[in-house]
Amino acid sequence: MAGTEPNSYPRPDFTRPSQPWTSLNGPWTFLFDDTDIGLSHLWHKTGLPPSVTVQSPLDADDERSHADTITQKIAALPDNLIKNNVFAKSAGSRTHERGEIEVPFVFQVPASGVGDGGAHEVLWYERKIKDLRTAKQKKAGERLLLRFGAVDYHASVYIDGQFVGAHRGGHVPFDIDISDAVRGDGEARLTLRVKDSPCDLTQPRGKQYWAPKPESIFYTPSSGVWQSVWMEVVPAARIADSSSGTVLRGDDVEGGKLGVRIAVLGRRAGGERLSVEVEVRLEGVLVAKTERKELSREKDNISFDIDMRLPPEKEISSIKLENGLALWSPDTPSLYDITIRLYSPTTSTLLDEVQTTTGMRSLNWMSGNGTFLLNNRPLFQKLVLDQGYWPETGMTPPSPVSLKADIELAKAMGFNGCRKHQKVEDPVFLYWADRLGYLVWGEMANAYQFDQDYVERFDQEWMEAVKRDINHPCVITWTPVNESWGYPDLKGDVEQRNHIRSLYHMTKTLDPTRSINDNCGWEHVCTDLSTFHDYSDAPELTTTCATLDGILSTKAGRDVFCAPSAKDTGAKHVSGAPILCTEFGGVNIAVSKTESAAEGEEEENRDWGYTTASDPKDLLKRVEGLVMGVVKGGHCCGFVYTQLADIEQEVNGLYTFDRKPKLDVEAVRKIMEGAEKLYLESLEGK
Repeated sequence: MAGTEPNSYPRPDFTRPSQPWTSLNGPWTFLFDDTDIGLSHLWHKTGLPPSVTVQSPLDADDERSHADTITQKIAALPDNLIKNNVFAKSAGSRTHERGEIEVPFVFQVPASGVGDGGAHEVLWYERKIKDLRTAKQKKAGERLLLRFGAVDYHASVYIDGQFVGAHRGGHVPFDIDISDAVRGDGEARLTLRVKDSPCDLTQPRGKQYWAPKPESIFYTPSSGVWQSVWMEVVPAARIADSSSGTVLRGDDVEGGKLGVRIAVLGRRAGGERLSVEVEVRLEGVLVAKTERKELSREKDNISFDIDMRLPPEKEISSIKLENGLALWSPDTPSLYDITIRLYSPTTSTLLDEVQTTTGMRSLNWMSGNGTFLLNNRPLFQKLVLDQGYWPETGMTPPSPVSLKADIELAKAMGFNGCRKHQKVEDPVFLYWADRLGYLVWGEMANAYQFDQDYVERFDQEWMEAVKRDINHPCVITWTPVNESWGYPDLKGDVEQRNHIRSLYHMTKTLDPTRSINDNCGWEHVCTDLSTFHDYSDAPELTTTCATLDGILSTKAGRDVFCAPSAKDTGAKHVSGAPILCTEFGGVNIAVSKTESAAEGEEEENRDWGYTTASDPKDLLKRVEGLVMGVVKGGHCCGFVYTQLADIEQEVNGLYTFDRKPKLDVEAVRKIMEGAEKLYLESLEGK
């Protein structure tokens, strides 16, 4: 995980090299609180007790009914889920001992040192911390921030028993200013209480299952801290990151302008005078340096454009320029280095300096001929479904290298990007995607019941996810919803349709530069792209993709677009809009009965795929038939193959769970190159 290695800052896309920080990853004291007595017993004030006795665990029958109800409502699942998959009932009381957990790994996975698969709704973490600030920094008013990459689901934070802040949302970052809570030079006690319901289906959870043993396309749940935790010192008045409003918009490749919106945090009331300056470099060569621009009295942000075109006399031999620009693409992932400085114009004092990057690239999904354009050229999207799980660590990558390695594994097979599925991935992943030239579809983890609680929870977390990643050129499409998960009655419920419409328009307002795939797979309500899912074998898939009528026909019992109703106008495919098959494949290799399957359990439930190949040679043949079947019809401008790697019992990846190839890597690359060639040739006649 980012931050567990020396000098590995967890947000490498937005750094303050001159400011001190320290990782809080590593051992924390840890205790389950199954009966939720910690607050009333003042654990946050007195420290975690040596043990706690549990009298009334979750009821197993209730858990089973929750699972049964929701799996019946989700399309495209196997009919025969494992029976009796329930949280075990306790025989009377039991005692949890205070122990140790390795942050940022969740208690359910072996890497945490806990490895407990039970239902535990309330968790407590504790450790000692010290103020990083020097006496000079304290005198200057610099602040101490406590940062969390992601904590699933509701986190409350205390310093020496004092409440300092809270956050709801399991997939997005938050920070808390603890400057005034950490006093003196001694140690302070940091306490974290986390509530993560295993059965609340209005809570966004993605692929995390709501029963103890993962089954079908759902995996081990992930409760508590699962991304890096760290502290850092920042100036009182400072440059905000993208989550708080700093946006770099590099889509104007014709005009050569970077649209900049710099937001500032910590400005004193009364309109403290502040000015910003931006410096742009390409391969170390100065491209632009703005004059210092003063913020107005009434706004804590300022917007302006920067000319990103490199003058001819500064030509860089290693970079191909177009209109004086180094354009970002999978083939040429050129990045500009951006330094943003904050000054006090009264004293000309440098208050803050951050370093980040940006890419100049344009996206166009409205050409009207079914193409998706990158930098005004047709882009064939050869994407792979990437769900971001690992054998010993679950949703948390074992190291920053693991995130980079997954991109390299996908590119080795000829994919030029991924649909990051049902997960807001660690920022280090996007850092490497920017640098390696890897397209990313950003997606949210869905919930499975629709009500007002879900709406409020999802709106908040989705907006936070988009803001976090908005400055990465690798991100080219937003996908808030997958396969109507959380929307069981889009056919008849206008309220559910309206919420998906609202997600589309909220996202478009925040970011008009990227396409939006509103409800990936079927039952589109308001979308820029026409996407569909089809896990048929190659002959059937080829027939489907041969005609527009076939593509728009019912999928998994659902209409691809929501039809008009008495209370709603419905939606339909817009002629000329890009069409993509965004899930297909999912082929596993047949295995014999093994001892790994539980007694009495069918092997198909534990070594599962949508269809089955007999051996690696057959798998390669099937991959080729499926990929070419999508492309031959001439209607699809891209696809998302399921999937990059096996995950637990779902073994339909191109790589095993531990990232070993199942078939010839170069042969797969040739298939992908052939599909792209066929697509581009088909455009010549249009």
